[in-house]
Amino acid sequence: MVLKVFFPQCCNLAESGLLVGRWIPGDGHDSAVVLAVIHYPFIPSQVKQYIQQMEAKSKVELSVLGSWSLPKDGEQEGMESFLRDLSTMFPQQRWLQIRRQMGKTGFTCQLLNRHLTAHQKASQGDVKDGKDEEEEDKVIFVHYEQRKVMESQLHPIQNGLAGTQREPPSELRQVFHTVAHSQPLFFLDKYDDGPLKSTHWQTQGREGSIIVELLKRASVPLCLLLAWLLSVWTWTCGMRILRLYPLRFLSSKLSTCVQLGYRSQHLKTLSSPKSAADHTHFMRKANIFVSFLVDVALGMMLVSWLYKDQHISMLANTLVPAADHVAKELEELLQWLMGAPAGLKMNRALDQVLGRFFLYHIHLWISYIHLMSPFMEAILWYGGLSACLGLTFALSLLSDMVALLTFHIYCFYVYGARIYCLKIYGLSSLWRLFRGKKWNVLRQRVDSCSYDMDQLFIGTLLFTILLFLLPTTALYYLVFTLLRLVIVLLQGVIHLSVDFINSFPLFAIGLRVCRPYRLAEGVRFRVLSDEPGTALHLLMEINPLKSSTVVQTYRTPTYSCYPKDSWAALVKKLFIGELIYPWTHESTPADKRKAD
Repeated sequence: MVLKVFFPQCCNLAESGLLVGRWIPGDGHDSAVVLAVIHYPFIPSQVKQYIQQMEAKSKVELSVLGSWSLPKDGEQEGMESFLRDLSTMFPQQRWLQIRRQMGKTGFTCQLLNRHLTAHQKASQGDVKDGKDEEEEDKVIFVHYEQRKVMESQLHPIQNGLAGTQREPPSELRQVFHTVAHSQPLFFLDKYDDGPLKSTHWQTQGREGSIIVELLKRASVPLCLLLAWLLSVWTWTCGMRILRLYPLRFLSSKLSTCVQLGYRSQHLKTLSSPKSAADHTHFMRKANIFVSFLVDVALGMMLVSWLYKDQHISMLANTLVPAADHVAKELEELLQWLMGAPAGLKMNRALDQVLGRFFLYHIHLWISYIHLMSPFMEAILWYGGLSACLGLTFALSLLSDMVALLTFHIYCFYVYGARIYCLKIYGLSSLWRLFRGKKWNVLRQRVDSCSYDMDQLFIGTLLFTILLFLLPTTALYYLVFTLLRLVIVLLQGVIHLSVDFINSFPLFAIGLRVCRPYRLAEGVRFRVLSDEPGTALHLLMEINPLKSSTVVQTYRTPTYSCYPKDSWAALVKKLFIGELIYPWTHESTPADKRKAD
């Protein structure tokens, strides 16, 4: 049976003493995780009491694994026999006796079983050489760094251990769990002079945690105040007057209101005074907090630029002439469509009716812009203050302003799409009439049907009229659809920027760059020493998680504000004239569960 001993690198030069750790049973082999070395001299009763205290704090089953011997000049020769005799004071089934000689990298290990008979124990000294070689061939030392193993999170994430999993956790995962939950064992003050001296990775102790503890205590009233403000905001949003259909409809379509809802949910998560339940919840709160800080910082930079050197006045003076220029270009486009565009012969009567109808809407829009021009600077001035809440609010407000300033283009697109869609559905229905078919609305299928001569004559007449009017309608629909797609593309870029700021895991990426061992994908082993007469020594190194996996795992879930149709469905909608809304769709129960 192969025995793997996970040995901390900080204990390689520890003074002689006892090994404290945990035994991990496995299939075909056992493993021992060494956590600390208690130095000699010590009192066994104090060691037992110390281990019981650590077990109560860490909830990890700890025990004395064996002895550690590092002979030095002037040390008594009977130190090893004394450490071996200590196995009778600590009732363990197995006792590790690890010895290292100064100047050598490798260790020698002897495994003593308490199940050996008295004759075997008596003869153990006579066959010491052969027995040592036999035991050394079965022992493998795996050196690890306690700090990295304790602070790292092994992926894929598993919540809980064997009690909540169908299959028991792997040996490596149990090692990480043991070291991570043994943090009370590593907590030691720099100037602490206790009855026991030990060697392990040492945290900063109480001296290094004073500032953190003060910040925690100061954050409690701040979180309570924030929670109270959010409750007032939730009560205001839940008022009956705000739940009326027009206001509820507008709030669901305006990007600023949607972003305000996102931030309200994020602040509720951050203002909770309860600590994170698991690693996933902690990472989500940290990512939201960092994203919020970065968002506000970028917003303040935008505010400082807007209100400096009268940039808002320049934008207001540029916006109205730009709208007039767009309206003039649309008029020229409609004049071109009302003639013979690209040499195409259009239906003269329908072409003139559609052209004049759209020109009338442009004149209305120009009048509306000039009516709003005196108030444009004030609107931009007060709207720029929204950037104090974050860059995402400014971008959301920009998206709403683009939607309002291009509302006439949206109206053109809706009119053209409705007329085109009506003709497409009419032609398809009349085409079924010629084939003796009809659409069964109740059963949602095409059934056979017999028609008389009058129905066929009227159907042929209508089909001919719709077919010859289709090119004129299709041209108007094509032009206004392209204009609408340009606006949708611009709004899509803005929405992607907002979604990127809201969901990008900045804290997780920062950990991946600064401390890659915190997010571990696995481990790799490297041969550290293979000296003759000593056991095999391996060095366990942590493989960091890939950046793409970090983004995919810790990305903050958001309610997508983009249509979830495929490219084929999008092309089909464009071909048959169905409207495409780049608005926020109501989330399904599955999406809500995923977001939660």
